[in-house]
Amino acid sequence: MTSPQLTPPPVSLASDESAPARAREALPLVLLHGTPFDRTLWTPLRERLAERGRVIAPDLRGYGESDVTPGTVEFATFAADIARLLDARGIGDFVLGGLSMGGQIAMECVRRFGPRVRGLLLVGTTPEAETAEGVRARAELAARLEREGMVPYTDEVLHRMTATPPGSPVTAHVRRMMHGTPPAGAAAALRGRALRPDYRDVLREFTGPALVVVGALDTYTPVPAARALAALLPDARLAIIPGAAHLPPLEAEEEFGRVVAEWLDTALPATSA
Repeated sequence: MTSPQLTPPPVSLASDESAPARAREALPLVLLHGTPFDRTLWTPLRERLAERGRVIAPDLRGYGESDVTPGTVEFATFAADIARLLDARGIGDFVLGGLSMGGQIAMECVRRFGPRVRGLLLVGTTPEAETAEGVRARAELAARLEREGMVPYTDEVLHRMTATPPGSPVTAHVRRMMHGTPPAGAAAALRGRALRPDYRDVLREFTGPALVVVGALDTYTPVPAARALAALLPDARLAIIPGAAHLPPLEAEEEFGRVVAEWLDTALPATSA
């Protein structure tokens, strides 16, 4: 008989925050990166939206400059981390965005404290539970990252993460994020990701505005998967970013930023105080 998984204790999360120079009545926007990345994934968008309202981009537990919890970190723990971060800053309702695994953690947040989530930005992500094959693959990759570190894995998959040329600043940024991820943190998240539930019913019941974004060249989350995701949500828009693969916030920062800003301004408008 196996012992139950113990809930890890709270950890310190590193984060970046932007706020407008003059007060505006806008819901804070919280942005969750995917794996194996960090909060700098969102820097272009955070800076673009700084005059609209508060924008908070944390490093998830085990990533970037946040504390690492080895073993297994389930999505419930990531969601609890986000709730604690926002509670500590006096934030009640907010808009939540996430890319890839970060999008799935955003769905877990909706499942656990959905009334606080007033809008949802989902980028390159899917709502289904892991398949049996996926569970095995994630366990194998977790063990491999702990054994080999991040460099061999990065070399194998970097070409799928971004469609930008190998020598471009974007590709260099992605490589830095991947190389800088603590292997134990990424491995723990992979094991937790394999245990995630199916979020489709959660999304069908989410009545706030949603924006689903996908890179036209994304092979991890192809365009048909993004269309299916958008169809689940009662009030969703779909944006397909030309020339981008899995990381539109970096690969197409101007177009991605325009799409997100337009959605926020029309679906969740801010007013001057």
